[in-house]
Amino acid sequence: MKISACIIALNEERNLPRCLKSIAMLVDEIVVVDSESTDATAEIAREFGARVIQQDWLGYVGQKNFALDQAVHPWVLSIDADEEVSPELAASIARLKADPAADLPTAPNGYQISRIVFYCWHWIRHGDWYPDHLVRLFRRAEARFSGGRVHEKLELSGEHPILPGHLHHFTYENAADRAARCAKYAALWAQSAHEEGRRAHAWSGITHALARFFKGFFLKAGFLDGAIGWDIAAGNAREVWLKYQLLQKLNRESSQK
Repeated sequence: MKISACIIALNEERNLPRCLKSIAMLVDEIVVVDSESTDATAEIAREFGARVIQQDWLGYVGQKNFALDQAVHPWVLSIDADEEVSPELAASIARLKADPAADLPTAPNGYQISRIVFYCWHWIRHGDWYPDHLVRLFRRAEARFSGGRVHEKLELSGEHPILPGHLHHFTYENAADRAARCAKYAALWAQSAHEEGRRAHAWSGITHALARFFKGFFLKAGFLDGAIGWDIAAGNAREVWLKYQLLQKLNRESSQK
């Protein structure tokens, strides 16, 4: 099994060394698609032996598919710059690489990885953020990303076993960073939903937000993470509320034209 690691990046000099260090001895090629970073992202990537390709931003879906097209090996490990392969996950992938059966047509087309978030100096093990199972190791020829402006989805047929180990996700620097990114993602979601013809009513935001909070804090046991669990559930609910408020605004502006 030959693996190309594919990473999209923009101004990731803080995160990228940790990510690349975790995969440098694991994969056979590293491809970094850089969106014209103004920091040391490209230089750091080259120090780790990565092939750096400059590409103007195509959106999350377009950028990730562009990265797939640059890979030369049959298998791809899709990893974000703010993620890190844990030692246990690295061992699981190494075992696959050493198994000739993994390349057979009857073998799975891809493997799920359990992602765990590091937030406010804690690993989050409950609620909406965990376990976050994502197909990140897959046959390149069988896969394609799809979706809207945010939250891309990998299209891949067949069953996808879960590999032992974790993908560590260092997603937010602090609460302010989280709030800013939630606002950004909410705006992107609302724009995509509006373009798809979706409608939001006066009650849509609050009802969806309450449902999201109840699911994350109670049904998925976010309360077991204590005050941080409450903070995460409340923040997720607020993002949902904001998404529908923005969609309602776009609907209203469109109807007034």
